[in-house]
Amino acid sequence: MSYIIKDMPPQVDDALIGKGRRVETATIGHRRHMGFMDAAIQCVLPDRRVAGTAVTLALPGMDATLLHHVIQFLRPGDFLCIDRLGDHKHACVGGGVAAAIKASGCVAVAIDGPCTDLPEIEERDLAVWARGVAPITTRLYDVGGSFNVPISCGGAVVMPGDLVVGDFSGVVVLPPDEAEADLDWALAKAAAEPEGHKRMLAGEKIGDRSGATKMVEAKRGG
Repeated sequence: MSYIIKDMPPQVDDALIGKGRRVETATIGHRRHMGFMDAAIQCVLPDRRVAGTAVTLALPGMDATLLHHVIQFLRPGDFLCIDRLGDHKHACVGGGVAAAIKASGCVAVAIDGPCTDLPEIEERDLAVWARGVAPITTRLYDVGGSFNVPISCGGAVVMPGDLVVGDFSGVVVLPPDEAEADLDWALAKAAAEPEGHKRMLAGEKIGDRSGATKMVEAKRGG
C-alpha cells in the first residue's frame, strides 16, 4: 500500500458553520435519511456541539503513520473524519495526537473506531466522536493510507469539504450545496417545538398534532 495525499478542501462558509453549531443532529434526522454516522460513534466528552469542514483520512489497521504526518495540514475550523477501514480494535487518537490536533485549531475528530487516553483528551478539550475507548493503540508501521479522498465513516459517505455537525446525539455529514436548506428547516422546527410541547403538556394529544391518529383511524374505517 502507498500513500495518497490530496489537496486540502475549501472550507465551508462561516454562515453555514454558524448555523451548524446551533442545530441539533436529531432535528436534522427528522428530515434527512443519509449522512448520519453509526449511532455507536458518540462524543467521548459531554455537552459538545461542533460544526466544521470535513477533512478525511483513511487509516489502515494498526498503522498511524499518515495521521501523524497530515496533522500539520489541519486548519482552524476543520473537522477530521477518520475511516479505520474496518478496524475497531486499535485506537489512533490518544493524548499525544490529541495535543497535536488541538494545536492545529482543528475543532473535532470523528473516528470509525476507538480512541484512548480519555483523561488527556478531556484535558486538551478536544471534541472526539469515537466507538468508545480502547487500551491498544496504533503504531508507526509505514503501511500507507489516503488523505482527503472520499471515505466511509460509520457508514456515512464523507467528502472532503462537506459540513460535519456533531453533538450529544451523534454526527451528521451534509454536502455544502444541500446543507443550508436542511439547517434552516431544522432551526425553524426547533424554534417551534417549545410551543408544541406546552400544548401537549396542557392536554393536546400528540397523535392529533402529528396526524398519526387521523392516519390510523382512516385505515380502521373510523
